[in-house]
This record gives sequence, structure tokens and C-alpha cells, in this order.
Amino acid sequence: MKKTPARKTAAKKTTAAAKKTTAAAKKATAAKKAPAEKATAKKATAKKTATAKQATPEKKTTTKKTAAKAPAKKAPAKKAPAKKSPALKKATVAPQKATAAVKGVPPAQTIVEKTPTGESRTALVRRARRINRELAEVYPYAHPELDFTNPFQLLVATVLSAQTTDLRVNQTTPALFAKYPTPEDLAAANPEEVEEILRPCGFFRAKTKSVIGLSRALAEDFGGEVPGRLEDLVKLPGVGRKTAFVVLGNAFGRPGITVDTHFQRLVRRWKWTEETDPDKIEAAVGALFPKSDWTDLSHHVIWHGRRICHARKPACGACPIAPLCPAYGEGETDPEKAKKLLKYEKGGFPGQRLNPPQAYLDAGGIPAPPLGAGS
Repeated sequence: MKKTPARKTAAKKTTAAAKKTTAAAKKATAAKKAPAEKATAKKATAKKTATAKQATPEKKTTTKKTAAKAPAKKAPAKKAPAKKSPALKKATVAPQKATAAVKGVPPAQTIVEKTPTGESRTALVRRARRINRELAEVYPYAHPELDFTNPFQLLVATVLSAQTTDLRVNQTTPALFAKYPTPEDLAAANPEEVEEILRPCGFFRAKTKSVIGLSRALAEDFGGEVPGRLEDLVKLPGVGRKTAFVVLGNAFGRPGITVDTHFQRLVRRWKWTEETDPDKIEAAVGALFPKSDWTDLSHHVIWHGRRICHARKPACGACPIAPLCPAYGEGETDPEKAKKLLKYEKGGFPGQRLNPPQAYLDAGGIPAPPLGAGS
């Protein structure tokens, strides 16, 4: 059937109305969805923000942890040189310790020290002791070259020996001790009378003051007896360490090193030490020998200095220890000419004591003449 125009118009109107209804429905649906979508979008944004905030600290924490761990991972690389550093320090410190020992710092026994001759400490000790043994064979009768019969006489004679020879002292003391045999007698003596007796010794006024002063101290403080201790002896007028060790070693049998002018000269020639102060020489040489050798060592060195190894003209050609001496050649090396430089019994002349020990006489020594008898 064919549709009429009226029907067509109505159908069109119906279709248009349906389309309008559909459009309105879509708009309503869109209007309803918009807030929901906005809310959903807001929630999504909030979640993203929260997630971002949470993620940021985590990243920072991770970064901090990583930063903290980074040094820990690098630490082994830093420790490696630290382990090597002790070895480097040891290699550097060892020579410094050896150098410090040369300058006078007390040396450790395990460190190889540099000595005046450049030899090792052990070599120096061996050479020094060998020299002492050789001198002991040359001077088996070595003894103190001052006449005395008791500690008081030895003490006074040693004080008088300053700036003069033992021979001159030995020629002077017999008259002194004959008139003043005890400390009490000498303490009460007339100084002018003592000065007249001591005039041949030189510096007689100063020496008179010293011997009277020490005699007074002995009488007042020690009951007229010579003390056997170093600390007591050095308190006496005119008594120093050298005098004290002479008395202790030869009157009391207590070891000591006597550092007189001969001793100082020879130990430096032999390069045992380079010290010039007597106390430092005493310490340096004493360290090379056992204490029991000190007294005899002093006699051997002093005897050799007086007889052969002189200050100005050492008799090198007649010296029994020439192969051991670093200073060989400073004096006369011709054997015949050197023999003419020998003194006392080595040169066939009298010794310094008027009353020497029997061992000295048995070895061919000649007693010194009394004062006024010549020579």
C-alpha cells in the first residue's frame, strides 16, 4: 500500500520526536556521568599524588642508603693502602733510629750504631777489649803511681797531683805525712807550715787549703775515716769524680774509671769516643767494658800514655798495639827513633814511685829517687 502524505508527515514527526528524546536521554546520561568521571579523575589524581609522595621518600631513602653503602663498598679500596703503610713506615723509621744513636741518644742494644770510625758497635767493643788485653801483657805490673799506705794518704796525694807529676807528689808527701799522719793532725795544722812543705807541687796555697779543708771534713763528719762511697767523697773540698774513683778503685777495691789527661787523649786517638767532657768520656768508655775491668783499664791506658803514646811525639814505631790504632802514623814510625822516645822503665829510666810494688821491681822497674837526689 502506498503511504499518504499525511501519514508520511506523521511518521516524520514521530521520528523527529524519537530522535529528540534519544538526544535528551544522551545529554542526561552525559550530565550524570560527568560528575562521576570528574570524581573518578580527582580520586585518580589524588592517588597519583599520594603515590608520587610516597615514591619520593622511598627514592630519597634509597638514594641515602645507596650513598651510605657507596663508601662501604669503596672502603676496601681505602684500606688497601692503609695495610701497606706500616711497611713503608718501618722502612723509613729504621735509619732514623740508627742516626739518632750517633747523636748521643742512649742506643738500643739491637740497633747497629755508627761509631767514630764507622765500624759497628760490636767491632768497636771487640777492638777496645783487645787493646786492653794487649796492654795488660805489656804492663802486667800496672798500679797507681802514687805512694800511699792507707786511704787517707792516697786521697791527699791524689788531690796534690793536679797540675803536676806523680813523681813530684811522691817526693813531697813523705815529709807531709811524717808531720801530719792523720786527718785530725792535718786539720789542726798551721797553713803556712803546710804551704812550705807543698811548695814543690805548685799551686801550693790552693792545695794547702784543699788538704786542710778535706782533713777537717773527715775529722768532723766521718770520724777521721775516708768514706768508701762516691757521693760522700765528692763532697770533700778539692775532691772530684776522678779523685774519688782513684781512691775507690785502689784503696777500697771498688771499680771506677779514672779520666785524667792521658786517658782522655788516648781513648780519642783510638776512636773509642769523640766526647771531650770527662763525665761523658767515663760513660762512653765504661759502656765498652765490664765493670770489673774499669780500674785496671784505667791503669793500662794511663801507663801507656805516660810511657809510649805521648801527647806531642807518640812513639808509634815502638807501640805494641800499632795494628789496632786508627791514629798510627801521627808520631815517629821508625822503630829505632821511636825507642828513643820511650819514658820511665820502658826507656830504662826510674819510675815515679819511691816505694813501688814488688811486682814492678821484679819486672825490672827502678824506684824513683827522693826529693833532692836528682832526676
